[in-house]
Amino acid sequence: MASSVNMHRFALTVGAVMASLAASTGAQAQTVVRIGHVGPVSGPQAHYGRDNENGARMAVDELNAQGVSIGGKKVRFELVAEDDAADPKQGTAAAQKLCDAKVNGVVGHLNSGTTIPAAKVYSQCGLPMISPSATNPELTQLGYKNVYRVLANDNALGSGLAQYAANTLKLKKVAIIDDRTAYGKGVAEVFAKTAKSLGLEVVSQQYTNDKAVDFMAILTAIKNKKPDGIFFGGMDPQAGPMLRQMQQLGLTKTYLFGGDGICTDKLVDLSSGARTLSNVICAVGGASLDKLPNGKTWRARYDAKFPKQFQVYSPYTYDATMVLVDAMKRANSVDPKVYGPKLADTSYQGVTAKVMFEPSGDLKNPAMTLYVYKDGKKVTLN
Repeated sequence: MASSVNMHRFALTVGAVMASLAASTGAQAQTVVRIGHVGPVSGPQAHYGRDNENGARMAVDELNAQGVSIGGKKVRFELVAEDDAADPKQGTAAAQKLCDAKVNGVVGHLNSGTTIPAAKVYSQCGLPMISPSATNPELTQLGYKNVYRVLANDNALGSGLAQYAANTLKLKKVAIIDDRTAYGKGVAEVFAKTAKSLGLEVVSQQYTNDKAVDFMAILTAIKNKKPDGIFFGGMDPQAGPMLRQMQQLGLTKTYLFGGDGICTDKLVDLSSGARTLSNVICAVGGASLDKLPNGKTWRARYDAKFPKQFQVYSPYTYDATMVLVDAMKRANSVDPKVYGPKLADTSYQGVTAKVMFEPSGDLKNPAMTLYVYKDGKKVTLN
């Protein structure tokens, strides 16, 4: 009797060990791929950062639902999200943190001012990085082989807006304000250069910063020059108060031009019902989601998952995440050193565009869309 009991216990023990080994083998067969995302999820630009992070998170969730295999192993994707508060020093610290954590790739950062210094860190540690929103041309002129961008740069946005002002609206005089960030300064310089080449007179050039909310002195100086339009190089936390103050000063027939930094749904709230909102003409690098084959269904999925959080760039962070994984699949590896070079050969049909890269890392044949605000909603201008 005792012998039978011992044999039964032995059988149970062997069974438990075998089950444990099987579970261990199953766990080993699954590869965890960690994708870093960096953007401002604190401070005045947090609505952009949350929107960007949402896009990357949505891609990760959908990839996990698909059950992706790479290199003969099932893959589980994880998003490692960091906050840079739109601050260059915090941005480089976040980049180093992702390098030290040995994530498999990075989507980010949001701002040109944080992305450009962070790109150096990623280059040094060999991490592929795709920016969904940093538009300063300098980013892809630094010579880093691991840096890519999935939307049009400021050369397209600034020049496109200047051409519209001169050729379509037939404006004669414009003023320019920029927030002195890498993004704001860069896009304003392109607008100014193109405007002058098209015969527009730049009657005033003013400067502010990305924390300012009072523009009365600047706008008063500009008003005295009687411009037909004002170009603002900066972000919507400044553009909103600027629109309210333009109304207070009687600049109610003056256009306000801006790049993708002001071209958000949030601008409606930030301008607090100012009538001057209807004078805004802004540009985003990429085609309107409404005009893209899968754009409306993507937006519906996004809104269901993240209600009332959409701003501008989440479709680009979604595509950037998918492009990283596409390169991993084609390389049959999640090792940055192995799949990184495959990014140069990307030909991926994303939500925002057919993603293919120039040797510099810029997007080939980038589209650009102009928007206006009608009845409190951002709509395409056509």
